[in-house]
Amino acid sequence: MARAGVTVERLVRAAAELADEVGFHNVTVSALARGFGVKPAALYAHVKDLQELRVRVAELALGEMADRAATALAGRSGKDALIPFADAYRDYAKEHPGRYAATQIELDSESLDLDAGRRHSDLTRAILRGYDLAEPDQTDAVRMLHSTLHGYVTLETAGGFRRHSRAADASWSRTLDALDSVLRNWPPA
Repeated sequence: MARAGVTVERLVRAAAELADEVGFHNVTVSALARGFGVKPAALYAHVKDLQELRVRVAELALGEMADRAATALAGRSGKDALIPFADAYRDYAKEHPGRYAATQIELDSESLDLDAGRRHSDLTRAILRGYDLAEPDQTDAVRMLHSTLHGYVTLETAGGFRRHSRAADASWSRTLDALDSVLRNWPPA
């Protein structure tokens, strides 16, 4: 690719694709520069540093996940929303392991755009409306959902469930049944 073809958007997309191939934390400016046929210094005209590039990949991935979740949740509530949301989350992590890893970095108030993260969180809260949870229980439930889904997906994609005869899909289904049960029977404070 010629230098003139480098834009912030193309650079971020290339970084996301590379992250899926080699792992998010293995993405380097040098590797991206080689892909564009330019010297690494040329990329710093588009991003301040590697950290900014990582934040932009995280934003891209959170936005993609939020788009999938929004489609999965459309017109649904309660368990009918929980299952397709969780499946969209899991499928994204399997299809885009590097991008998924990017979604786990901390985005602070100085990050470029926190909207993607907020949108993803808002969609999670939309599921909870079907369970009639008020604050602070709603925040606790969001954290429980994200922790459970992230833990399961992380263990599964790392090969943690391969040594057992029970299919990971069967356990996933039971995990979602259990989450639904907990959300429907949320313990009083």
